[in-house]
Amino acid sequence: MRNILLHLHPQRVNESAIRFNRTFGLGGMAALLIFGQIITGILLRFYYTPIPAEAYNSVMFTKTQVLFGQFIRNIHYWSGVFLLLIAFLHFLRVFFTGAYRNERMINWLFGLVLLILVVLLNFTGYLLPWDQLAYWAITVSTNIIGYIPLVGESIRTTIISGNELNANTLRTFFTFHTAVLPLLLILIVFYHFWKVRKAGGVLVPKTQEPPVMVPVMPNLVFKEFIVALVLIAVLFTFSALFNAPLLEKANPSYSLNPTKAPWYFAGLQELLMHFHPLFAAFIIPVGVLAFLAWIPFFKYDTVPDGQWFISEKGKKTSVSTAKFAAIITLSGILFNEYILNFEVLLSPVPAFISNGILPVLILIGFMSAYYKYYLKNFNMKKEELVQAVFVFFIVAFIVLTLVGVFFRGKDMALSFLWNV
Repeated sequence: MRNILLHLHPQRVNESAIRFNRTFGLGGMAALLIFGQIITGILLRFYYTPIPAEAYNSVMFTKTQVLFGQFIRNIHYWSGVFLLLIAFLHFLRVFFTGAYRNERMINWLFGLVLLILVVLLNFTGYLLPWDQLAYWAITVSTNIIGYIPLVGESIRTTIISGNELNANTLRTFFTFHTAVLPLLLILIVFYHFWKVRKAGGVLVPKTQEPPVMVPVMPNLVFKEFIVALVLIAVLFTFSALFNAPLLEKANPSYSLNPTKAPWYFAGLQELLMHFHPLFAAFIIPVGVLAFLAWIPFFKYDTVPDGQWFISEKGKKTSVSTAKFAAIITLSGILFNEYILNFEVLLSPVPAFISNGILPVLILIGFMSAYYKYYLKNFNMKKEELVQAVFVFFIVAFIVLTLVGVFFRGKDMALSFLWNV
């Protein structure tokens, strides 16, 4: 056991690197959830049949006839949700401590790939119960793919093996969810951890005094054990109190109202309600992903030292940007919903312009004015400016997701009552 632990950790670690508020144990929690997903997934496979005529019945059999079947299914479902949230928080932690530059650049890209793989694992698993919720959520999500110019419809029909969800779709999703994606995830996770080890572990602020090195056992291992126990306790409690959602068997001739994409795509679905599909489904998401991937390769003014938010100035501007992003996003949603819809107002103008180029230019104008007249007054460094742009995108995405999940009711109308 000691040898196994020393493969994961060095013999001695910097005492400041193992403080809980340095990483919050997010990487370790994500790894534990992946392991739990694999174990519960294997157990569920014993009773699941990936055929539309049998899939729903096999899930119901697991729920009602298999000992602890409902509990195992709940653990698997909520582990997937927790994994996505924790992976996202880990992604934010790495960025806000500057652990994405220099020798960590490639690992940042692999971390981004891991986050996408976790989303895809949730997405492919969403369809497997073959109930109304799963069927129509995946239908909406794959329809979004169809908006990608030139190749979108071809990609969509390839993914679902036809014009609508069918037996081949379920088999494809099952294969990717239980074999292809888990294998890729495990391989990249091992590489990701190895790269962290090669880079010297957690990035910590440098001090005048030499770092205090302590044995990894029990100092770090004990903390990891406690965090693991707390996470398992929370997960088991949550799984005992809240069942994984399951509606009636999928009926292709009767759609839900509202028909929503899975919650992690709700922000993208909300974006489609305010922008032309070309911008909402392709230009904006691809632009944001390209920005996230290129972040480590900008030429920065200073060397990262592990300090949260770079500096006190960086912290203040991040808070200000978060407020600005929340206000401008909510204002845009309400303005478009209740006051002025550019596509209706400028109906003779092509929708690509009235509901695409025009609102994007207005948004860019607001952002430019904000950065020019406020943030520039702080004489910001390049890394602080990049951080502010990152914060704007993240907060805007969170607001769009929350509105799409909780405040879209019948016919996707905006409602001030929670609609889950």
